[in-house]
Amino acid sequence: MGHNTAMKHLQRLRKMVTMAYHHEWIPKDPFVRFKSSFINKRRELLTEEELEAIENFQSSINRLNIVKDIFLFSCYTGLSYIDITKLTMDNIKMDFDENQWIETERQKTKTALKIPLLNQARDILKRYQGHPKTVHSKTLLPRYSNQKLNSYLKAIADFCGIKKHLTFHIARHTFATTITLTNGVPIETVSKLLGHTKLATTQIYARVVDKKVKDDMAMLNAKLNHSSDFR
Repeated sequence: MGHNTAMKHLQRLRKMVTMAYHHEWIPKDPFVRFKSSFINKRRELLTEEELEAIENFQSSINRLNIVKDIFLFSCYTGLSYIDITKLTMDNIKMDFDENQWIETERQKTKTALKIPLLNQARDILKRYQGHPKTVHSKTLLPRYSNQKLNSYLKAIADFCGIKKHLTFHIARHTFATTITLTNGVPIETVSKLLGHTKLATTQIYARVVDKKVKDDMAMLNAKLNHSSDFR
């Protein structure tokens, strides 16, 4: 068990022990001097170049192409594996400007989600309208187990020359950083799209990549130079 996982279990245990202490079922709280600590881990994600490599990937093995599309759909919506598997046509809504949205609920937190569909995500859905696998499952995209998806993603990564341990959850990290934050989407908006209830969760989830820092500093430098010209 990893350190952070152990800390989460201890936090849950602490709640039960504290309740027992308050009800005077135990004489003292053994956690009174205990402080939980978490290790901040670097979240793995795809760069623009790696994402492009996967988008350009084509295989004679049809299931790899399907898995690629499901993974890319997550990259462009931020939806987790479990939330994608339950999507049906009932989750697609149209606004007054005829833009398509996904309206669903996160299974993990029961938080309502409203996500406008980017062109890349919409094109993937069109590809699977009337597809035998989606007709059978009555879902927007074909269904595979998470284990199979990750196994096929490993093969795709090998074909694309990506050295990272590619798993389906990396798509959600990629949406938070490479797709949104790097392109100037405010972190408050990203937090809402991901279905987080706390902004702090998004700050851990979506680190600002170096390219965003470079672009922001270049913009600041240009503004400072422009201001000095008028002095």
